[in-house]
Amino acid sequence: MERAEVLKRVIGILTDAQDIRRAVEAGENGDQGEQEEAPAAGVATLLLNEMLPSIRVPADATPQQVAALVAEALGPALHTMVSGFSLAFTSLAMVHDSGRTDVSSIEVLRELALEIEAGTYDEGS
Repeated sequence: MERAEVLKRVIGILTDAQDIRRAVEAGENGDQGEQEEAPAAGVATLLLNEMLPSIRVPADATPQQVAALVAEALGPALHTMVSGFSLAFTSLAMVHDSGRTDVSSIEVLRELALEIEAGTYDEGS
């Protein structure tokens, strides 16, 4: 999965989580709070399933070899996901810290998604 797609998925997860939180705060879910959280968990699980590679470990591998194989296979994918969440958090925090009240967090995420689509955060840019 390309980096831009991961970043957009991260924004989708955060947007879904905000929608769920607003519904809970508004009391729209009644006693179904756990059921309302399923969509965000589903999106996050889908992202993990798509991004994380399969790992083949030889039957005679030592624990150190297993750790090295896992780190080598998962490292790049986890780095990209953490970078995406960090970018989104930083974007939201900067707007919050500046005291702006004329823009919502959803608008910040939407703008970030447009910037990602335009290639602003492509590696090497």
